[in-house]
Amino acid sequence: MPARTRVRRERSLVETLLSIVLVLEAVMLFFASLVIFGLDRLDPDWSALVYGGILMAVLAAASGVQRWAWGVWFGAALQVVIIAIGFIEPAMFLVGAGFAAMWVYCYVRGRQIDTQKLAWRAAEAQAEAETASAPSSTSVTPATPTEGDTP
Repeated sequence: MPARTRVRRERSLVETLLSIVLVLEAVMLFFASLVIFGLDRLDPDWSALVYGGILMAVLAAASGVQRWAWGVWFGAALQVVIIAIGFIEPAMFLVGAGFAAMWVYCYVRGRQIDTQKLAWRAAEAQAEAETASAPSSTSVTPATPTEGDTP
């Protein structure tokens, strides 16, 4: 029995970019958790690692649901959570705002590019349909005489 090949779903650029931002935030949160742990910002200090680990897992899981509208809204809500960590470590206000700006930019620009890509594909499909339905010319063009041919 021949093996069936699985056709992968084509991901939109918005989905890809937002997933990348969430994974980068999870990596950043690992280091932020270590900083909060090292500076004894929470009591007990190990809770910084536990809460940081939970939030990293949530960010990683959220990166997988960006294809749905609710997943995008969930990711946007996580941007607010990252900024709110600034109440524990003030530097996170700046870091969180930077990631939120990157999130917004990736969302807006990704949608623009996806829209342009859809328009381009529609134009390509229309051009292919027009060339496929155009009648092919079956008339033979006469050969032009060359030097040495007799009339």
